[in-house]
Parts: sequence; C-alpha cells; structure tokens
Amino acid sequence: MSLAYVILGLLQQQEMTGYDLKTSCFDQCIAHLWPADQAQIYRTLDKLVQLGWITCTIEIQRDRPNRKVYSVTEPGKAEFARWLGTHQPLPTIREPLLLQLHFADQLSNETIIYLLEQQVAARSKKLAECETIYLPSLADESANREQVMQRLVLELVIRREQTYLDWLKIAINVINHQKPSVSHYQIL
Repeated sequence: MSLAYVILGLLQQQEMTGYDLKTSCFDQCIAHLWPADQAQIYRTLDKLVQLGWITCTIEIQRDRPNRKVYSVTEPGKAEFARWLGTHQPLPTIREPLLLQLHFADQLSNETIIYLLEQQVAARSKKLAECETIYLPSLADESANREQVMQRLVLELVIRREQTYLDWLKIAINVINHQKPSVSHYQIL
C-alpha cells in the first residue's frame, strides 16, 4: 500500500494526471526511491478514488484524449498525515544476487566474478543517477524544509549505493583469491 501514500504525497503538492505522475514524478523525481510503472500507478489511482482519498475530474480536450486530473480529498489528506506519523516496519528485502552468492560455491570463480561485475555496473549507474539529482546540501542554510527532507533521503540512497559498491569490490577480491571448487558449473 506504500505506493498509495507516495501518490497521495505527490498529489498534495499539486493536482496531476496519471501520466504526469509517471513522467514528472516517478521517472524524474523519485525513481531512486520508489519506482512504479504506468499500470501500477493507474491501478493505485483507481483504488484511491474508491477509498475516497482522491477525486478524479475529467477535463474535456479538443484534438486529444480527455484528461483525468486527480486531487487529494480531505479524508485523503487526513490519511496521509496519519501515515506520515506512523512508524514503518523494516521492509522485507529480497536480494537475488545475495541468494545467488549464497549458493555460488557450485560456480567457477570467473562466473561469480562476472555476476558481481554486472552488479557493479548496475549499482554504479544508479549511484551516478542519484549524484546528478540537484538538491541543496545539508549545510546550505538557504534550503527550505522540503529540500532538507529530500536531501536527507537522497544522502541515504547515495551512501547505500556506495556501501554496496564497496562490498562488491571486496567480494570480487575475495572470490579472486578463492580456490575453485572441485566440481563447478561454468555459466556465461
């Protein structure tokens, strides 16, 4: 249900269409925090309308399809405020690479390193994307409260990606120095 709260938060900033939510918000502003595809967004918008937390107004357009513009209702604002003040449990984390590594003794060192290097490339790309997001630094006294909150979140994401990359480099180094298993599978 967290996607619903992300959408409520974004719609509190301004009314938007589902397309605007996807392109302007999810793709450009919060992809590093909470990715969502178009279908997930529209399903969640429908659910939020059913709950009475948002409304949908249809804007008639000429030479284009009509636009469905969504806005937050008072019950939606109240629910969002309640959620903001509620402790969230630790998320269930599923890391396919860690599961692969758990059983990787069956693979050759080269195959394991190949998998780890693929992850290095993906994590490096995500880190680079996060580092291009402009938000004032935490030391910038001219930053407003919203910018400070967003910067705090971005700092954690950047540190998490950097920590993961550091760990991957250690793992590659360790695997490089491992004696190969007697029987292993070569997968490339």
